[in-house]
Amino acid sequence: MPRVIWKGAISFGLVYVPVALYPGAQDTGISFDWLDKRSMDPVGYKRINKRTGKDIDKENIVKGLKQDTGDYVILSEEEINAAYPKSTQVIEIEHFVKADEIPFTYLEKPYLLAPIGKGEKVYALLREAMIDAGVIAVARVVMHTKESLAALIPDGDALLLNTLRWAKQVRSRDELKLPAAGKKAVGLKDAELAMAQQLISEMVTDWDPNQYEDRFSDAIHALAAKKVEAGETAQVAPLENPDEAPASSNVVDLSDLLRRSLASRKPGARPTAAAQDDADEESEAPPARKPAAKAAAKKAAAKTASTAASSKKAPAKTARKTPARKAA
Repeated sequence: MPRVIWKGAISFGLVYVPVALYPGAQDTGISFDWLDKRSMDPVGYKRINKRTGKDIDKENIVKGLKQDTGDYVILSEEEINAAYPKSTQVIEIEHFVKADEIPFTYLEKPYLLAPIGKGEKVYALLREAMIDAGVIAVARVVMHTKESLAALIPDGDALLLNTLRWAKQVRSRDELKLPAAGKKAVGLKDAELAMAQQLISEMVTDWDPNQYEDRFSDAIHALAAKKVEAGETAQVAPLENPDEAPASSNVVDLSDLLRRSLASRKPGARPTAAAQDDADEESEAPPARKPAAKAAAKKAAAKTASTAASSKKAPAKTARKTPARKAA
């Protein structure tokens, strides 16, 4: 079951259709990780100052909007958030248009809409009315603090929401050298058109998306499988976050160890084997010395103490034999 992006309603005049919005597509392409070929370590990205080449901390980075003059306007996160359209949970239908009036270049990203609550009937009502009229709806929707234009499309038993690009996002064709529209504009012959139409008619079929597959991804996966079978793989050691992982891990382990240690201090309580193992692993104290080592240590300590005592007495005896100098 895909995750719900948000729950809201389709606004159709004074009618509201309660719906949940789901992702309508998923990425199944090939995704390569970058590795250092010398050590097989993962390769990442760093924030650097492009002028000095030095690393820069996140807190020193601000967002700037470049102007035509080359100057920048610096905007804080608070200012940016305040400028966003307020998040609403309504897909507001503004117009209905014929489906073939929207060029494919405007289609951006598909989503699925499903009724929630007691909205099945009104959901079906809107869907069937649009099918009978042969139209799709143009609406506005706010997702992830961003307003989008969208097409609400009846498709079998579902209503689809496909975000649309704004007019300014679609490039103009005026800069391209395209042949003029019309059959006679470039001198097409009737015989040429007839043969082209015959070829097209022989290739016409019903739309079945399952007959089209990503052959590139399949070829890459097949190649990888052959390398695995031949033992041609490389080990990549997982990296730990030096700023986060050790700190959180130590706190959790230490807290658990302290709780069990306190429990073992209760009268009559004995530490469990697990607690003792953890205590042995966590403690940084050196291991207990063997009896022979203890005896040797005591003997050495006694000898050292005797030598120290003798050295203390010697200066005192010398001091009594040496007369003190008279003051000048």
